[in-house]
Amino acid sequence: MTNPDVWLPFPPAELAPLPASLNYVHWDGEPEFPADPARCVFYAVPYMKGPEVAQRPLEHMTVVRAVQTLTAGVDHMLPAVPRLPAGAVLCNAGELHNTSTAELALALVLAAQRDIPGAVRAQPEGRWEPAVRPSLADRRVLIVGYGGIGAAIEDRLRPFEVAEVIRVASRARDSDHGPVHGVAELPELLPRAEVVILTTPLTDATRGLAGAEFLARMPDGALLVNVSRGAVVDTKALLAELESGRLRAALDVTDPEPLPAEHPLWRAPGVLITPHVGGPSTAFRPRADRLLRAQLARFAAGEPLKYIVATGGAPVA
Repeated sequence: MTNPDVWLPFPPAELAPLPASLNYVHWDGEPEFPADPARCVFYAVPYMKGPEVAQRPLEHMTVVRAVQTLTAGVDHMLPAVPRLPAGAVLCNAGELHNTSTAELALALVLAAQRDIPGAVRAQPEGRWEPAVRPSLADRRVLIVGYGGIGAAIEDRLRPFEVAEVIRVASRARDSDHGPVHGVAELPELLPRAEVVILTTPLTDATRGLAGAEFLARMPDGALLVNVSRGAVVDTKALLAELESGRLRAALDVTDPEPLPAEHPLWRAPGVLITPHVGGPSTAFRPRADRLLRAQLARFAAGEPLKYIVATGGAPVA
């Protein structure tokens, strides 16, 4: 009897050593499958190839026991969960993106606060335009969706002498950094926040969370930073605030995405946009390799996997 298959988005030799009890197949979203999907028991999803590619082999993976994404968010995979075999698990990337996404969040805050985009626009024209800009120091920062990435962002904010970090998650709880407020407290917390950073996953509960009412509660001149998913923000409501000049924004994700060239968000005042690059950096691959090796070692040993977010045959939360 041959060993069951594991599908990997990286060449298996680059991940060695791997458990010898499994057979490894390399597939990174190419049109042709490299092996029979019906033999796959562990499917590591291709990274940044979109939901159609990611879900395409699943209907043929009739004995799959684990689906491992390399993304923190799994909204692109949740529609496939009801079709997974009963008991099969969907795992997200856990801590994989904490470092890279937290770095970008901090970069976006600093660039927006000190108007680095304005300096970049002025440089080709040789314009020397000094001005007083808001510092990150002494600001009150609200992190919405406080988990691993939120905690990593807080770690990087502290040396910049912020006045306060306010943490918000779906439910109130304690953390290693201090108390975390529940999302129901946002109406009272938002008026205190000069910088609001969104790190929440996209779910039915968070879709459009940063809508007109949310944004209206932010103080004049405040900065909204989104490194989560574009649909967490109501784009129309955000555009209205940006065009009025009342709020500013730094966005790594947008709705729609990719953002069409003619979309007015590109040209709105006070906005900085990066093309969803919070995860893909040189920090990604070594951490992805470690994640896959560790999960495969657990799988081969019959141990529970980490970072399970959904189970086949069970309703999606």
